[in-house]
Amino acid sequence: MAKIGTMMDVGKRSLQNSQTALQTVSHNIANKSTEGYSRQRVELQANQAIGEGNLRIGTGAKAGLISRTNNPWLEKQIQKEQTSMGFQDGRTEPLGRVEEVYNEQINKGLNNYMTQFFNSFREFSNNPESLSSRTMAREASQQLAGDFKRVNSQLRDIQKDIDGQISNLTVQINNITKEIAALNEKIMQVETQGIPANDERDRRDLLLKKLGENVEISWAEGSHGQVSVTAGNTAILVSGSTATDLMAKVTDARDRVEIFYRQDDYGSEFKLTNNFKGGKIGGLLDVRDNVVEGALGHVDELAYNLAKEVNTIHIEGFDRYGKPGVLFFEMPETVKGSSEKIEVNKTIVEDVGRIAGSKKPGAAGDNTISNMISSLQHRQTMQEGTATFDDFYNSRVGELGSISQRARSTQEAQKSILEQMSSIRESISGVSLDEETTNMIQMQKMYDASARVIRTADEMLETVLSLKRM
Repeated sequence: MAKIGTMMDVGKRSLQNSQTALQTVSHNIANKSTEGYSRQRVELQANQAIGEGNLRIGTGAKAGLISRTNNPWLEKQIQKEQTSMGFQDGRTEPLGRVEEVYNEQINKGLNNYMTQFFNSFREFSNNPESLSSRTMAREASQQLAGDFKRVNSQLRDIQKDIDGQISNLTVQINNITKEIAALNEKIMQVETQGIPANDERDRRDLLLKKLGENVEISWAEGSHGQVSVTAGNTAILVSGSTATDLMAKVTDARDRVEIFYRQDDYGSEFKLTNNFKGGKIGGLLDVRDNVVEGALGHVDELAYNLAKEVNTIHIEGFDRYGKPGVLFFEMPETVKGSSEKIEVNKTIVEDVGRIAGSKKPGAAGDNTISNMISSLQHRQTMQEGTATFDDFYNSRVGELGSISQRARSTQEAQKSILEQMSSIRESISGVSLDEETTNMIQMQKMYDASARVIRTADEMLETVLSLKRM
């Protein structure tokens, strides 16, 4: 009788094991498209055998635990590659916009306006007594000054847009770190009972990847399965079940969004902007503070030197009325901001007769000054006398184009690396519907067989009972 009862217990446990396995298979199938999910398996192990004389009789199997198929090293490697991918994504889009600022196919272009400006003075030197030639020179000058402002404005708009993206990403980072901290607490509560927190760990791994895509992080798992996350080498974003926010705000010093960190409500804020070298924020900061700021510096330098050289020549001449020449451009006080502030002198705007063309007063047909201004186009006045205005501008445009092209190529290469590693992860941890269907059929047959064991034991018990009734 006891052995028949043991058979029933074996069949019962086997039924429960089959049900658990079928539920796990169903869970896998339901999460086939869930991002970051790792397929799960029921780990069966032999139940403790019982001794009877010189025999050890098995008592079936029991479900040890439900484990997830996961490679921790690969997960961490994917997170690092996503940080690199985020950096390239952060650079590529704004670099494309910078390239469009200088695109001669979209805009007439600063180079064309400079050529038009110098050509207008060549025309003026050919017809020094013509009022229409002076008018053309004034219009070309105003258009050139206007395009300097356009370039400056569009570059600053890119910086402002990057500031907005940084602020939005900071909010996303804070939301992610809060969820990671909550998952840390949940994982600790579950695993202190000796049960793996599979779904919570999958979600946390995914969040760590998303966090790493936005900002370069380092993390490590400590006791009770909790992770600590650090960004910018010094800012502890997650420690146990506590998350600390990053703050993005505009500072008076630069009028740019900077990122700050404070350990607790009573601590001092310190700036972390320069600590972020990776992730999408790192890429955006690189373009904003290096590429765009450098482009602004170059266009400022070009505007300042062009205004200075033209003014130096123009004040040596005499206008249509025999008066000494005035400053042709309103001279900016410093190089920085020159492209934004450059203006044609109001005196010339109001009266084109004040444009100086002659070297001597009263010499109506003298074109010395206008010739000298037009010849500036081919004089090496930039970079300590080693480049013309055209050379300086074209070299900078070529450099920006090269940076943008390299960024796109690197982005494509990094995308391929990430896709390859994601495919490897999918082959290890992903859910295969064919495999799960096979497992389902196998578990269903196991369930039927377990039920048959119980039915057989029940029939045996009925036979024994019927013998007693006889």
